[in-house]
Amino acid sequence: MLAKVKSGATLGLECYPIDVEVDISNGLPSFLIVGLPDKAVEESRERVRAAIKNSGAIFPNKRLTVNLAPADLKKEGPGFDLAIALGILAAAGQINQESLDNSLFLGELSLNGNLRHINGVLPISLMAENLKFAKIFLPAADCGEAALAEQIDIFPVKNLKELIFSLKGEKKLPIFQRQKEQEVKQNELFDYDFAYIKGQENVKRALEIAAAGGHNVLMSGPPGTGKTLLARALPTILPKLTKEEMLEVTKIYSVAGLTTTKTSVIKVRPFRSPHHTASDVALVGGGQIPKPGEITLAHRGVLFLDEFAEFPRFVLESLRQPLEDGVIAVSRASGTFNFPAQFILVAAQNPCPCGYLNDPVKNCICTPSQIIRYQKKISGPILDRIDIHIDVPRIQYEKLASEKVAEESAKVQARVQGARDIQKHRFVQENEIRTNSEMGLRDIKQYCFLDEKSQNLLKSAVDKLALSARAYHRILKLGRTIADLQNQPNIQIAHIAEALQYRPKENAF
Repeated sequence: MLAKVKSGATLGLECYPIDVEVDISNGLPSFLIVGLPDKAVEESRERVRAAIKNSGAIFPNKRLTVNLAPADLKKEGPGFDLAIALGILAAAGQINQESLDNSLFLGELSLNGNLRHINGVLPISLMAENLKFAKIFLPAADCGEAALAEQIDIFPVKNLKELIFSLKGEKKLPIFQRQKEQEVKQNELFDYDFAYIKGQENVKRALEIAAAGGHNVLMSGPPGTGKTLLARALPTILPKLTKEEMLEVTKIYSVAGLTTTKTSVIKVRPFRSPHHTASDVALVGGGQIPKPGEITLAHRGVLFLDEFAEFPRFVLESLRQPLEDGVIAVSRASGTFNFPAQFILVAAQNPCPCGYLNDPVKNCICTPSQIIRYQKKISGPILDRIDIHIDVPRIQYEKLASEKVAEESAKVQARVQGARDIQKHRFVQENEIRTNSEMGLRDIKQYCFLDEKSQNLLKSAVDKLALSARAYHRILKLGRTIADLQNQPNIQIAHIAEALQYRPKENAF
């Protein structure tokens, strides 16, 4: 007898419906799974066999063939266990095939029949919703994540036994009740606040502009001046995630296996800080079946690269495409996978190997050749893709010892949110653009009009500083963000002047 059960699989960040076909025929007892299964799928034979027996059902002692279609798509992970078990029971006549129709089943089975958490629940649930499935059955621990798919009934399953009773009509399985999302307060989520960071007002201003327009930042200064602290405080002034952004980020974390029962939905902007020994695959993503890397995990959030110059050069060069396009294409023999990578890059570095180049108090002990070699670790094209270059100077004792509290993050965040609201209204017709940093050439021409004085200033700067075409356009985008923070409809000469001061300066040594 033949039975068919619907399930789902993820490949990269894309999802595909999977037909689990089970055939029971006479012959020597065997259990074969076909359809490009990986090791975890092949091992489901023993999990399914034990789970069926320990749930009080009868495992057929015949020739079993399970086909996971489409057969040319690589299947990985234990998420097909539940569908395979139900297919076997339906093929054996222990449950009705009709009870499985228009439903999708996900879950890993333990040997006693309990269901365990699996990865990729949210994207598969959204796929089921788009394909007009009426029901989805999945582990109870994953229902909070699946609840973001609002147009499908979710049934939490604790174990295989209760699901069998439900499908037979002997016991009703309750529908998961979605709870109203409570508003998350920013100050309850972070251990950092601009109010308690002494001095560095110019750096705070630069980070405010970066947060408002989604611009990249490079901080350079001696050790111990607060670069890392400032970077970790940046998420406290970022605008709240919108519903669409929350879905984007949670899908990524779900596929990467980084969601838990407590954090089934990502409600705050990601902050990722990989160590400088991280490989290029760890940064951009990869593997035999590619998984998201750090730059994708930082999507709609912050990617902080501390000790920027200590990263291997080839690792930093892999940032070129995502910094320019907001997406990273990972190509493997099995195909090309596109991962989103719309993040704010915040990098921190020392100006030289000893860290004290141009420091007013401590003398630099590096030779000119050492300084040049150190600074050449970061290529020109990477520096050209960074909008804001800011020096983080030594803090004077008077500011360190002062009892005066600086402006708190909540007030800065309110200004940033105001600027983002202006951009949201501006780009309401543009599906792919949400911040000024994402504007293309057509958008720059439309929204970054300059008066004659501003044009003259920018022309002089381009000539004297030998700015590239990319740098020219980034200055315009930065000027647009500064104007938005001041709620100005047009870019003025003061906005261009401030944007120009964030270009990299020549180091004197």
